[in-house]
Amino acid sequence: MNSHTVFLYACAAAVMVTGTRLLAALATQGDKDLPPPLALLRMWRRPVPMVSAVLVSVMAVLGLAQTVFPSMIGALERHPGGEWWRAGTALAVQSSGWFQILFNVAALAAVAPVAERRLGPWPMVLAFTVSGVVAQAVSMAGWSRHGGGDSVAICGLVGALAVSYARHGNLPALRRLVLLIPAAGLLLCLMTNNHGAGLLAGCALGVGLAVPVRQPLTA
Repeated sequence: MNSHTVFLYACAAAVMVTGTRLLAALATQGDKDLPPPLALLRMWRRPVPMVSAVLVSVMAVLGLAQTVFPSMIGALERHPGGEWWRAGTALAVQSSGWFQILFNVAALAAVAPVAERRLGPWPMVLAFTVSGVVAQAVSMAGWSRHGGGDSVAICGLVGALAVSYARHGNLPALRRLVLLIPAAGLLLCLMTNNHGAGLLAGCALGVGLAVPVRQPLTA
């Protein structure tokens, strides 16, 4: 295992572990005795985060559609010499197949409702879309010319939540810990990994979107 791979796994671990702690803290806010998995499930209770429900449903349907019509992947993913608009359409297909579909839909289902309640519905969509397109654009520019997936956009949501919490969170230790997320994003960018671009784009947007909680995080 070379140093590049070590740093890549270290960054992934930092984002996933810190991001999980952040989501748990946001989801259990106001009910400290609620286990984090149940708290994340309750993010889908009333008032239902409708924009998140639509987004997750669309990505799940697109994932199913690409398994029935595999030609969708080639038509929408990024590839060398591809059209500029593929920076957007590449978010709609998961080029690595079923595992990527299941993982990304599950990750989006966990992150999106928390982001919608924390940031607001349309700021959540903005963070998802802009960070995803930015990451796909730098990929097309040479970082990773072939493929597709929305994990880079989900990273953008995590980045926006991290910055929001760093500015407005009520747990000082966690406010410091979440700074690992933009740090990991920067290191990933130095390694020309497109997830780093998604993270940093989300973090940048999070500076403007960092506002107090719009809705109660538990219902």
